[in-house]
Amino acid sequence: MSAEMTLCGLHFFETEAEMETFDVAIVGGGPAGSSCAAFCALAGLRTLVLEREKFPREKVCGDCLNPSCWPVLDRLNLAQQVRILPHAKLDFVEFIAVGGRKVVIDLPPGDECEFAVKRSVFDDRLLRRASELGADIYEETTVTALTNSHGWKIETARGERFVTRTLVGADGRNSTVARLCNLLPRPERERIALQSHLPLPANFGNSAVLQFLPNGYSGLAPVNGQELNVCLVAKPREMEALKKWATKRFGVSPNHAWRTITPLTRDALSPAHKNLLFIGDAARVVEPFTGEGIYYALRSGELAAQAIIKIIRGEDRQSTLREFARTCAEMYRGRLWINRLARASVLSPRLGSFFVHAARIDPSILRLLTAKIVRPN
Repeated sequence: MSAEMTLCGLHFFETEAEMETFDVAIVGGGPAGSSCAAFCALAGLRTLVLEREKFPREKVCGDCLNPSCWPVLDRLNLAQQVRILPHAKLDFVEFIAVGGRKVVIDLPPGDECEFAVKRSVFDDRLLRRASELGADIYEETTVTALTNSHGWKIETARGERFVTRTLVGADGRNSTVARLCNLLPRPERERIALQSHLPLPANFGNSAVLQFLPNGYSGLAPVNGQELNVCLVAKPREMEALKKWATKRFGVSPNHAWRTITPLTRDALSPAHKNLLFIGDAARVVEPFTGEGIYYALRSGELAAQAIIKIIRGEDRQSTLREFARTCAEMYRGRLWINRLARASVLSPRLGSFFVHAARIDPSILRLLTAKIVRPN
């Protein structure tokens, strides 16, 4: 039976029986989308992932996996495979104030350590795991239209059309799903971030370094035996000065190409709607200062999968979605003050330096900050 649909002002007729039908369709194949897809496929759901890019690909990120990530990866039987990827184990974090004074805080040892790995490598392995478990993966596929009538109908730039009972937006801070549904919050553009992988300086050591500078801050972490992840965060008008600092510090060309993301932050979006869920950065963007983005992505993907599985198996939709929203909020609780500290430290880098100077006398605040970020869940 033919159904008439209106998509972005264009009318067409499509026989639903001719379109592929899925239990869940996930837009975005990063850690949030791949985690959700893997858990859904593991439970036997017919699962679709639509990813705009071709993997492997780089992503602007601090490239750090916190100890909180390991239990999620264990539940996907993926932790040991991730541990053998090219990586760096981080033993401590250095906080450096404007002027050069520093405080060093130890990071957790052993298997549940702080671990740095390039997103191109990690994300590709995670997406392949979702495929191994049975998810259908469409790369280089851009969603162009959505309509919600007795389930979601999805159209792509290449003309593919799919039907799904539940749609998941896992497509980042500039979520196409949120935009097409008129849900995308207004961005904040008071700060910008740049990132690159540079040759690892000799004797850098197994440390993450957060350095406050007069123009913003930098985050540094080795990601393997040859490369250093360098992130710069500043107000737009201060970024050129921060790039000049990095050019001198690391001996790179003034014309060196940096990757960027915008906006750096925006208001949170409710993760739970009737048959639409948002996870990872599509739901809430966290400050790169914290290095927690990958954990939030992995765990929110798992929580979304748990909710979708319950609903498809007949549990009450309303109560399940309320529980999903509650557990997502609980995941962030007690940690978002770190985001506010990071924002203030960019707008006034000397404020961040104040905490470093104070920590030389009493390091408890930086120990608390570090523990909040890296504690295993």
